[in-house]
Amino acid sequence: MEEMYGIEYSRPQVVLLQETGIGVAETAARTCYDSFTNSENSVIKEIEHTLPDNSMCDALNEIEESALLDDLAWTYFHHSILEHANLSFLVRGTSRGVLQEHARHRIQAISVRSTRYTMSGIINAFVASKHGGDKDFFIDKVAEFDMFVTTDAAYNRLEIGAMYDKLDFQSQKVDDFHAIAVAKSSLPFIEELQGKPEELYATLQGGKKKRNVGDAFKHIVTDNWKVDMVVTFNLRSLKNYFTLRESGAAYFQIRWLAQEMMQVTPKKYLDLIIKKK
Repeated sequence: MEEMYGIEYSRPQVVLLQETGIGVAETAARTCYDSFTNSENSVIKEIEHTLPDNSMCDALNEIEESALLDDLAWTYFHHSILEHANLSFLVRGTSRGVLQEHARHRIQAISVRSTRYTMSGIINAFVASKHGGDKDFFIDKVAEFDMFVTTDAAYNRLEIGAMYDKLDFQSQKVDDFHAIAVAKSSLPFIEELQGKPEELYATLQGGKKKRNVGDAFKHIVTDNWKVDMVVTFNLRSLKNYFTLRESGAAYFQIRWLAQEMMQVTPKKYLDLIIKKK
């Protein structure tokens, strides 16, 4: 946990899911200069005279150092070669505010936990709270989801209370709120379990989920919501990302994410994109 501006936050967790290695990047560079025989890596020397088989490709992807890539990265600034190396990260527990920052990095592949498909528990808690429960019932249920990057329980209850107020406002404006909130097969339970919020909530949770339920309720989402994502960068784009986002001038939550990503990025990549001190 860390405190910023009087609010406590959790830091994201990051795992490196896959890496393509730097051997392909050196092979690309050697192809440009037709200089395979100058490599210190024996497998790349072989490419001068033969097409790589599976075992050679395996060896290529295990290369840990390349003098040519180092020269191109730091002497000649020929960074396009770095685009041949890719890394994929699993990110858990960053915020939607960080997701907005990520959108500014054009060259990346990113897949994010969808609010369209993952809001059923919140809506079910609200429906149950309106049929025998109350606002505190809703807050208590949603607080169990651990859905914010902020960690102060009192502050998070304020966030959840605001969600309740927005849903309550909406429910009074829509003729048939239940039709957009609950799967058709679960609608009979609302009448059947009137006055039994715990049982209704458990039944709705165990029933069929309303398809695309988030479409009607995205207005309750704040930048504080946790998101999980898988993001893939080529090494040149990762260099740009770390340069901008590990900086003290960056938004603190994306700086934390960049720091966690750097921690799991192998040295052979960092040596090519982080200036040696």
